[in-house]
Amino acid sequence: MLPELKIAQLRYFLLVAELKSFHAAARQAYRTQPAMSLAVRELEQKLGQALIEKGGGRVALTPFGEHCLPLFQALIDHHDRIAREVTLLARHEIGQVSIATVPSVASRLLPGPLGRFVAEHPNVQIGIQDGTADSVQQLLAQGQVDFGISSMWMADDQIEFAPLLNDHVGVVCRADHPLVRAGGALHWSQLQGLPMIRNGTSRLLEGTDAQCLLEHSRLFISNMISLIAILEEGVGISTLPYLAFPQENEKLAFLSLAEPKVERRIGILTCKGRSLSPAAEALMQFLKAHVSL
Repeated sequence: MLPELKIAQLRYFLLVAELKSFHAAARQAYRTQPAMSLAVRELEQKLGQALIEKGGGRVALTPFGEHCLPLFQALIDHHDRIAREVTLLARHEIGQVSIATVPSVASRLLPGPLGRFVAEHPNVQIGIQDGTADSVQQLLAQGQVDFGISSMWMADDQIEFAPLLNDHVGVVCRADHPLVRAGGALHWSQLQGLPMIRNGTSRLLEGTDAQCLLEHSRLFISNMISLIAILEEGVGISTLPYLAFPQENEKLAFLSLAEPKVERRIGILTCKGRSLSPAAEALMQFLKAHVSL
């Protein structure tokens, strides 16, 4: 059976070996000399061999002690390195965090808060995956990310949803479209007869008075870049959450849909019963406090 080596006893032995004196080692360790002698003696008893030569005024190591010296030093160095790393992890000063989010959140809401968090925690590594709300839930459920930021499309008893903000849905069309010239908020009935282009967020209209607009749509585009290009050509109109609308695009306009008022709830998704690492927990709490429209 292997002996269980106590870190304190190894440290005392190394200190005695370095200073060549129990008295000097005891003074530096803020211990009594008998306590130092007892620690080294107990270590020798565990090993079954003497580490320090008996007798004489000056401390000298036995051949066994000389052989053990670099091994004990390596063990202490390894212990201290692990202790430092674990402490930094616990204080969320280092670590790795992986999150999943929808592109509109990644581009519109995260840059500012994430920049501040990275500046305050320069040794925390953060990975971001973006995708649809469905894929965010899937990545979370599969354990590939620590938490997600998205709307929650499908009910799931295993996922906790903490709301952050509401993102209202509006109509997107060319800036020279008659709807823009008419001005004011839109009623869904004003959109009847207009070519509607569905996209991944169009299902937000389901269950509302505007659902019939989707039933007559003949075009579905899932890719946002392609959708924007088609809208710029004036092929039709579409609906998007406000955050998903490209604000810098001068060819398109975003018009509020007043009736029905449709919103998507953006929040943080976590798996029930699964603890977060200290770094992930720190980032999540930071985003809860700083993410806003």
